[in-house]
Amino acid sequence: MGCLLIVGDGPQVRALAEHPLLAAHDILMSRCSVEALRHARTTPIDVLLTDPATPVEEDLELLEEMRRIRGDVRTIALAPAFSSDELIVALRAKVFACFSAPFDVTEIAEMVRSAFAASDDGIEVLSGLPNWLTLRVACRLVTADRLTRFLTELRGDLPSDERDLLMTAFREVLLNAMEHGAGFDPSKVIQVTAARTARAIVFHFRDPGDGFDRRELQHAAMSCSPESVMAATIHRAETGLRPGGFGMLIVRQVVDELVYNEQGNEVIMIKHTA
Repeated sequence: MGCLLIVGDGPQVRALAEHPLLAAHDILMSRCSVEALRHARTTPIDVLLTDPATPVEEDLELLEEMRRIRGDVRTIALAPAFSSDELIVALRAKVFACFSAPFDVTEIAEMVRSAFAASDDGIEVLSGLPNWLTLRVACRLVTADRLTRFLTELRGDLPSDERDLLMTAFREVLLNAMEHGAGFDPSKVIQVTAARTARAIVFHFRDPGDGFDRRELQHAAMSCSPESVMAATIHRAETGLRPGGFGMLIVRQVVDELVYNEQGNEVIMIKHTA
């Protein structure tokens, strides 16, 4: 149970307010930022959802004012579009997630529900350039989902189908690093770099673990053979591990290069664009 404050008025806003995933929460509606701040002064607000019709700059100004009143409010920013620079500013400002039009109301509702359950931010910006973004990421499933959402927006220059496949591959490799390198210990972090060159998109992951010997890693699907993936998936289920065989099969089909370091705790994922 918690309180969601939604700013704006329109079909998407009304659909979110009535979404069944949010039925357990109190929902307040505000037509503008001034009204939203008035609500915040009298009501404990847990999650703020910004007006989908307003630009990002206005949303961040509202967040700054809101935090003076409710310092721990978690904000999900909706906007017509995000530039790369705006996304990085949002990351530095600890925005929980960003969504640009066209909006998937169910996806936004799921993120709102995650925001209610989140204990802290979990993402730290080390390098904030559109072509070289490096982050420290806490080993939580919700943080993996949030980072995937930010990078989906950052890679808005790709066709949507290609971008969605690439982000599926990105999320799978990130979850593997969180699972095998950190045991999903939320006190540990994964370092992630997303780089964009003239001819490629590059993701680099470094986990805090001891690495692995790929020759002995029975639960990893190291072959693209469906039979090998099925055997790996069965083994993972028997040993109580997260299903991952088919995910790594998708990774190898989507990206052009997947390169591990000698220790096995770093991996580079490359997708050629030219």
